[in-house]
Amino acid sequence: MRNARVWRALLGVEKCVIEQIEFDEDNDVLVAHVRATKGARGRCGLCRRRCARYDAGEGRRRWRALDLGTVQAVLEADAPRVSCARHGVVVAHLPWARHGAGHTLVFDETVAWLATQTSKSAVTELMRVGWRTVGSIIARVWADTEALHDRFADLARIGIDEISYKRGHRYITVVVDHDSGRLVWAAPGRDKATLGAFFDLLGPQRCELITHVSADAAEWIAAVVAQRCPNAVLCADAFHIVAWATDALDEVRRAAWNDARAQARATEAPRGRGRPPADAPPRPASERARNLKHARYALWKNPDNLTDPQRDKLDWIAKTDPRTYRAYLLKEGLRYVFTVKGEAGKQALDRWTSWARRCRIPAFVTLQKRIVAHRVSIDAALDNNLSNALIESTNTKIRLITRVAFGFHSAEPLIALAMLTLGGHRPVLPRRQ
Repeated sequence: MRNARVWRALLGVEKCVIEQIEFDEDNDVLVAHVRATKGARGRCGLCRRRCARYDAGEGRRRWRALDLGTVQAVLEADAPRVSCARHGVVVAHLPWARHGAGHTLVFDETVAWLATQTSKSAVTELMRVGWRTVGSIIARVWADTEALHDRFADLARIGIDEISYKRGHRYITVVVDHDSGRLVWAAPGRDKATLGAFFDLLGPQRCELITHVSADAAEWIAAVVAQRCPNAVLCADAFHIVAWATDALDEVRRAAWNDARAQARATEAPRGRGRPPADAPPRPASERARNLKHARYALWKNPDNLTDPQRDKLDWIAKTDPRTYRAYLLKEGLRYVFTVKGEAGKQALDRWTSWARRCRIPAFVTLQKRIVAHRVSIDAALDNNLSNALIESTNTKIRLITRVAFGFHSAEPLIALAMLTLGGHRPVLPRRQ
């Protein structure tokens, strides 16, 4: 056919012969009749080995190609079957499409790139495909990308965490590489069996090369790491440890708030329905309860980030509620431990533990027992300056991927898209390398 080279470039196909181009006016589709070149014919669709022809298969088939302007385009060709010694009777390899796919290679690559850059509605509208089809394409592209790269190479320091991706307690376990910043593995679930599957893929030899693992204090992570990574040091995440103190502080604040409310009910007579008059005198117990209710963010935030009204609120708590203010100082004392780090941090933690043990605040007495139980992993985090900050950032990006895509029906397309986006091998548009 004349201008066959031009048509191959327009359709984004290689190793094929353009036999005929026609326009299907009934369906408004441009149809390109093609066949594989002699060197590309007679190969297994899975392993690409030369095989004997078996039969003609199901006859002529069509593959969706990239649109030509505003016109939809498809390739039409025979799809014979071959007899492979390894895989049996399979459809022969076709150089313009992946095995079992209904789209050309360049179509898949374009959809995968768009999925990492735009929303679900934009991809489906532009490419004229359904969102489930986009998920299948992403999975195929990631499978080919994974086959070309060893994502577990040179793993030494990793972070492990879980992220909720759907309502109903649907979780994904995520593993990142601290040295490269890449997402290296993800799978649905958050239990020992799920994490064990990662170490099964890693293999015993590479598990021995893992030197540091950062994670929260989840027992299922600690148990699997201790069993599968004999040379690894487990480092507790500073953010989660300080979050424990924040929760304990909020427990103290809520108890003080409830006490103030109870005192208001017991000592102050009701004023009837409606708003009180503007010149009515303030009721001390009710005002104290209201101030404690709205003091949450002043107590939670770091001192450097406080606004002037929040600083005034803290000053008021220091004067009127010493117990809650002491709980606030305990929270800040624990945060200071992870600010200084190293040997100074461990010494500060010793002083903090002694203080919390004697503070006579049940929430912080319980907290210091919990911290003593995890002291080994906390000391390792202070010594190695390792936290889950990187993996929390990765989780935030995965949530953004989910939000931009307006959700996923299952975990597999989300994982494939996250790996393509965050795994260090982002897809590129065809002919843009």
